[in-house]
Amino acid sequence: MTWETVIGLETHVELATKTKIFCSCTTQFGGDPNTHCCPVCTGMPGTLPVLNEKVLEFAVKAGLALNCEITRRSQFDRKNYFYPDLPKAYQISQLYLPICHDGAVDIGGGKTIRIHELHMEEDAGKLVHDPWLDQTKADYNRCGVPLIEIVTEPDFRSAEEVIAYLEQLRSTLQYLEVSDCKMQEGSLRCDVNLSVRPAGSDTFGTRTEMKNLNSFKAISRAIAYESRRQIELLEEGKRVVQETRRWDENKDATYAMRSKENAQDYRYFPEPDIPPVEISEAYLERLRAEQPEMAQARQARYQAHWGLPAYDAQMVTSQKALALFFEATVALGAQPKQVSNWIMGEVLGQLSAHGMEAKDMALTPATLARLIALVQEGKLNRNTAVKVFEAVFATNGDVDAYIREHGLEQVSDTGLVSSVVEQVLAANEKSVADFKAGKEKAFGFLVGQVMRQLKGQAAPAVVNQLLREQLERQ
Repeated sequence: MTWETVIGLETHVELATKTKIFCSCTTQFGGDPNTHCCPVCTGMPGTLPVLNEKVLEFAVKAGLALNCEITRRSQFDRKNYFYPDLPKAYQISQLYLPICHDGAVDIGGGKTIRIHELHMEEDAGKLVHDPWLDQTKADYNRCGVPLIEIVTEPDFRSAEEVIAYLEQLRSTLQYLEVSDCKMQEGSLRCDVNLSVRPAGSDTFGTRTEMKNLNSFKAISRAIAYESRRQIELLEEGKRVVQETRRWDENKDATYAMRSKENAQDYRYFPEPDIPPVEISEAYLERLRAEQPEMAQARQARYQAHWGLPAYDAQMVTSQKALALFFEATVALGAQPKQVSNWIMGEVLGQLSAHGMEAKDMALTPATLARLIALVQEGKLNRNTAVKVFEAVFATNGDVDAYIREHGLEQVSDTGLVSSVVEQVLAANEKSVADFKAGKEKAFGFLVGQVMRQLKGQAAPAVVNQLLREQLERQ
């Protein structure tokens, strides 16, 4: 029997506000345990939450970008449950009237993912287990950090579709600057709801939920494992149990955490301490006007205006800061294709080596534009330029000063190059004979010898020209 995998996602996104959703505590990542919390976010008796207006703004901007309907009068609800990392024993979320609903994301290939809803809520804390002391401790710093939860319909049929959606979602949220989406810090994490059914069936199977997956690699592997596990159970005549499961990265497997709760188990009721949120048309129009140009629109513009290949445009716009860096470098006179080549090769390579994102790099467009100009002017060859780039990347060092200090300026003196060519030809008579016998590889060897003598600083075009002229005269 052929089986079909059916997947829906619940994606939790930490918003990039400076303070928490209902209090003025910082949202800064890290810090000593329990130093970023107060009586409000830890739910002390007698405290009252006050909605952070920036959270509402970011949620609405995200909803507009994801083609959602915006709820004009939404409300918060209390989701009652007790875990050690949730000190007040309830979470303020949105069930009945979420801020956004009925959206859609086109992931390419004619595939559209429907968004059921987008709602605002507060994050819980985290538990830290100390294996040496065999103790688990609660850190409440993350309590009250603002989240949006984006819930899709069960429209995915493969891990590849899931990753394509998440990549586009991450790009959209980063371009909006509503979240940094750093999965390694938990800013973007996914719950995967998965079931399997016979191919062609219209009936959904029993689903399981895999919680808090925070890397694309983990998501892909978890989907592959859970799909395989459910198919094996059904083919053995057993049944799939509806439950929450956790992904174990080390064992490359999921394991049961608890039976799946229903909404009734949480005993939702309207949050009594926060009034309904009403949104005016003027407010919506202002936020629509503030929406930035997204990655896909930039890609189309770069291809149409600068003739960039589709792949280049996609890579250059993969991060908003990278796209802005590209445009600023081109504005300084650098040829667009050359800029994209440097970004896709050297810039992304150094960002990866330093473990950073484009918005955090010291390198400026002016520095890269200068380096590209030096290559085009024949003052540096490409290989030397790459070495200079690597040397100045971390500190945005002075390119010209570095070249002077290390004597790297390209040799274009035809008299000097011609003299070295003569020496190389005299010292490599066999290679000269091989070239005259039609062996083109011998020419490459001779070029290499000239470049070696000139310490790689000769202009390749000058070397090639003078070498061929002297070989033809012999």
